[in-house]
Amino acid sequence: MGVSKVGDMSRRRFEHAMQRMRATEPQTRENAFDFLREHADTYVDDLIAEFAAERDDHGLRCRLLELIAEARSAKALEVFRDELEGTDESLRFWAVRGLEMLDSREADKALDEARDGGWIS
Repeated sequence: MGVSKVGDMSRRRFEHAMQRMRATEPQTRENAFDFLREHADTYVDDLIAEFAAERDDHGLRCRLLELIAEARSAKALEVFRDELEGTDESLRFWAVRGLEMLDSREADKALDEARDGGWIS
């Protein structure tokens, strides 16, 4: 995992929530997602690192990208840009949503370029 700017206690909470996001029980996963959504801005670096590291669980990748979008952090700009050019429609959807939620000149430019390139409509 990446280097976090959060304290030890907060770090443990994040790690615990990520374990719960991988649980088999749907309600456990949903509760963990809700916790992380409430604190997405605090954990944006960790969420980006988890997203970059996760390759096996498509559903988890989508949920992580949704959480990164919820953080509304400019730190995620490159993550969203990369997913705009991907072939996965679910990830592209959350990349577009994330850029829209950033509501910045850079995000708007990335969306315009993706439209011009035919990646999104």
